[in-house]
Formats: sequence, structure tokens, C-alpha cells
Amino acid sequence: MFAPSVISGKFRAAKTTGAMPKKQANPIDVQVGNRVRIRRMLIGMSQEKLGDLLGLTFQQVQKYEKGVNRIGAGRLYEVARILNVPVDFFYEGVGDAPGLSDSEVAPPVLEFVSSGEGLQLSLAFMKIKDAKVRKRVLDLVKSLSEEEEQKGG
Repeated sequence: MFAPSVISGKFRAAKTTGAMPKKQANPIDVQVGNRVRIRRMLIGMSQEKLGDLLGLTFQQVQKYEKGVNRIGAGRLYEVARILNVPVDFFYEGVGDAPGLSDSEVAPPVLEFVSSGEGLQLSLAFMKIKDAKVRKRVLDLVKSLSEEEEQKGG
């Protein structure tokens, strides 16, 4: 890194003090990325396919979905067009929860449906039409989670 010298006006190497702190993702970028991921998965599109349609690698799509990289306005417009949602879909819920700090993580439900397994489980569960079967599945999941709690895991 170079910084101008006040006296000479020339550039010189600046001394650094330790490692740079890791860049933290902006909570709104994380929200937008989560919504991209949820919508992409709901329509059954892979990261590779979305990347191809945007002219990006799947790794870049991953970074967008994690909120590590910010999605620019033009690119977000293209993502919305490809995923067939209005641009404001990605901002639903932003600013709705009073008192939440920027450092708070996504609510557990959003985190759950943002995961591959959570989304698959939710979609499969919604396909079960029989109320009794849905209740039995719910009871099974509850009993399994209680067993996990008792084991301490």
C-alpha cells in the first residue's frame, strides 16, 4: 500500500499493523442473496444455469447468494427477469423488524428454507395432501429432534 508523504509529495510504502480484518457481509446483501437462492431453488434452477444465463461462473452466483459480493442494480434486474419475480421480491422484509441490528443473522426459518435440505423438506411436505399423513410426518420429525436433544447433539 502506498501513501503520499506530506513533506515530499512522493509515494512511499505504508507500514501495516497486522492482518486486515475480514470483510463482513452487509445484512441487506445477505437478505438479497438469500432471496435469490430461495427463488432459484424453488424453480429448480442450478447455480450453474443461473450463472450461464448471467454470463458468470457458479462461484460468482454462490458469492452473490451468500451476500459476500453485492449484486449491482443492473445485474439484480437481470436476475429478477431470469427468476421471473419483480426486483422488490429480493427486498421483502427489509426494515420490517424494528430494533434489529445490522449484525443480527437471518431468522431461523429463513435460514432453514435457504438451505438445500430445508427447502427440499418444505417442498416435499407441502406435496402431502392428507392431513393425517402430514401430522404423522410432523410427529416423526418432532420425536427425532427430541431424541437429538436428549443425546446432547
